[in-house]
Amino acid sequence: MPDTENLLIQKAKNFNQATLGEIYDRYSPAIYRYAMRLLGDESLSEDCVAETFFRFLNALKNNKGPKEHLQAYLFRIAHNWITDQYRSQVPANVELRDDLCSDAVDLENQVEQNIRVQFTHKALSTLNKDQREIIILKYLEGYENYEIATIIGKNIGSVKALLHRATVNMSLKVSELEQENVRTKK
Repeated sequence: MPDTENLLIQKAKNFNQATLGEIYDRYSPAIYRYAMRLLGDESLSEDCVAETFFRFLNALKNNKGPKEHLQAYLFRIAHNWITDQYRSQVPANVELRDDLCSDAVDLENQVEQNIRVQFTHKALSTLNKDQREIIILKYLEGYENYEIATIIGKNIGSVKALLHRATVNMSLKVSELEQENVRTKK
């Protein structure tokens, strides 16, 4: 992948239209999903994708831009744009998609899974912005710690510490919600 990315970067610096289209087609869906999970708004997520590629093209125009790690570079731009959005206003909701129960036969298991997803959603929404973002990047987007470090501009140790705190906080909140649910059933 790095060789492919390096080749894309070189061709993009020459403003090769086919390459720029390939970069957009390859990375825009993931950037959109990332923005959607953090912002919870389709319009803002589309704006994030547009602004990410606009800034990428401006960087290329000014003989700047990535020398390597194209995907991380694009996510870093998106991360900065989303951070600006958080500064201007807090998102109303963070959307988690639940495809877990679509084929479930056992209704009781399906209900339990749906409740667990609701608890997870509530727990995620209680995290601070940095913790929420790192959980999304790690567990929903599937990035490795070193990739997350590049995207959010922190060292690997900070990423591991933040991830640990976020998962502990999530677990505690989910447990709290489960206990509350048991109490209300009695």
